[in-house]
Amino acid sequence: MKWYQYVAAFFAGAFLANVVPHYINGVSGDPFPSPFANPPGKGLSSLMINVLWAGFNLLIGYVLLRVSKASPQNKVLMFLLFLGFMSLSLMASISFIDKMKP
Repeated sequence: MKWYQYVAAFFAGAFLANVVPHYINGVSGDPFPSPFANPPGKGLSSLMINVLWAGFNLLIGYVLLRVSKASPQNKVLMFLLFLGFMSLSLMASISFIDKMKP
């Protein structure tokens, strides 16, 4: 294994985790913060922006997953994929806690 495959597995998980909130909010009709909002990451973006951002994250996550060559046989890469997914998920849950306040 090359070193960049481990890095790619971690970031593939992170990008794939970022798909979930943007896609769900975009298709369910709920505005949601994105990097394109004003202020970035705090303001709310349109539904279309969130769906497009989810699609971009899905594409990048897929490319990184292919680069990493992660498979169920390689437990280290699968763990790094999971770690990246959980890291971004936990960071997002902390970052978007303000969205829950009325």
